[in-house]
Amino acid sequence: MTQFVHLEINEGIATIRIHHPPMNALNLRVINELAGAAGQAGEDPAIRAVVLYGGERVFASGADVTELAEPDCVSVAADSLRLQRAFTAVAKIPKPVVAAITGLALGGGLELAVCADFRVAGKSVRVGQPEIKLGIIPGAGGTQRLSRLIGTARAKDLVFTGRLLSAAQAHKVGLVDGVVGDEAVFQEARDMAARYASAPAPALRSAKQAIDNGLETDLDTGLELERLQFAALLATGGHRTRKRSPPGTGLPGMPGAGTDRGEPA
Repeated sequence: MTQFVHLEINEGIATIRIHHPPMNALNLRVINELAGAAGQAGEDPAIRAVVLYGGERVFASGADVTELAEPDCVSVAADSLRLQRAFTAVAKIPKPVVAAITGLALGGGLELAVCADFRVAGKSVRVGQPEIKLGIIPGAGGTQRLSRLIGTARAKDLVFTGRLLSAAQAHKVGLVDGVVGDEAVFQEARDMAARYASAPAPALRSAKQAIDNGLETDLDTGLELERLQFAALLATGGHRTRKRSPPGTGLPGMPGAGTDRGEPA
């Protein structure tokens, strides 16, 4: 049984809901339960897409500082590793993940949101990495995933200053993908997840892995990863057979395929 993180499935879309009032602080219990929910969402074939949600009032406020009252380097390093592993489990869910951001997403809360594939924010949302104001830096991916998402200079600006962005500002720099009324955030995130959930699950998994893993390496290696994923889908029958293509088309089953036999790709 979980206490602070709940997984609910509705019409093939899972909601990973953080419920740790009043601010959804990320203590060790929340982190462990989050990792478990991410693993379950990734493994359950009935789940086609995931919405990451903190409730109507707040997404997540960051690490629970009460657990760091008397920190030492060894214990903090171990706790940070647990946090990073839990967030990585969310980032590696092999299905589309949409973060529905309400209220605040600060510190670890923003780092968690960045683990999603897409982010929808309410108009009153505030996001940021304020760790610098405490004399520390982000420790759960804020210096890495944030830079990859919005670019090095913008990430440095947020981390160096600790300033908070409004929903509109976050949208302008590419930190969130859509801004809606506060009351519509969850439904908009579900609608977005549903658009992606209709695609074949093996192809979605391969596409996400090819893109995410390719970004971590050079172009040639990324192209090789793409080629292998593409070949694996064809070889295992994971593709959908298409009807005959007109001659002179470029891809199997699409205009330009260059085949007149109507054979599947």
